[in-house]
Amino acid sequence: MNREELINQIIVKKSFLCIGLDSDINKIPKHLLKLEDPIFEFNKSIIDATKDLCVAYKPNLAFYESQGSVGWDSLIKTIEYIPNNIFKIADAKRGDVGNTSHMYAKAFFETLNFDSITLSPYMGSDSVMPFLEYKEKSVILLALTSNTSGSQIQKLQTISNVDLYKSILEISKKWGNENNIMYVIGATKSNELKEIRKIIPNHFLLIPGVGAQGGDLESVVRNGINSDCGLLVNSSRSIIYASDNNDYAVAARNSALHIQKEMENYLMEYSIIK
Repeated sequence: MNREELINQIIVKKSFLCIGLDSDINKIPKHLLKLEDPIFEFNKSIIDATKDLCVAYKPNLAFYESQGSVGWDSLIKTIEYIPNNIFKIADAKRGDVGNTSHMYAKAFFETLNFDSITLSPYMGSDSVMPFLEYKEKSVILLALTSNTSGSQIQKLQTISNVDLYKSILEISKKWGNENNIMYVIGATKSNELKEIRKIIPNHFLLIPGVGAQGGDLESVVRNGINSDCGLLVNSSRSIIYASDNNDYAVAARNSALHIQKEMENYLMEYSIIK
């Protein structure tokens, strides 16, 4: 799925919601554990309940890799189950050079058929360029994350007295363009979004941290929205774990619907939809 198709889905669904499939075998409803593939059955139910309310799903690979080959099987089935008109993000946070980067790109864009992947830009352009060779795919570079200790590195002052993450934005935006590079900005860092938009006014931003992590959707929108929306706001735990009982899918839908309705109001306010 390319940028134009993603924007169209935002308009059609009146939503810029990304749902994180951080599916933890220790947190899913206990009755699912009797099934052959509990994680996939959980994901399948969440997808069925929310696919008309979101424009992206973002499996966090740690929850699948930790289960070994069984987890990879669950991931593959999940990706194949997600409808083609929904943006699929591999939350993998990879970042390496040379043949390793080429193999990661092949794994996530060919074998698993994700639309995008989160990457660390800290090893420079040659760790990112192999992914940008894939047309109709994109990368999402870590810039300013929600975790408190991220500022220990990301806000280090360069010799030009600029925050390191801002220098990375300036440098990395030249590796590709607004069609194939996005950036991760934590929802708890929404006050920095106006400055960030001066550097990358047109790029999409993946915004995790709304919901359980305490990020505020209104602040994110006020400071970060652009003429194409330009935002994918992720919510994980507050949706997928809205209930741990048999009604978990219904509860997930209700939680996602609440966010989607708020997003619809913002899209109308900023004339992105009518």
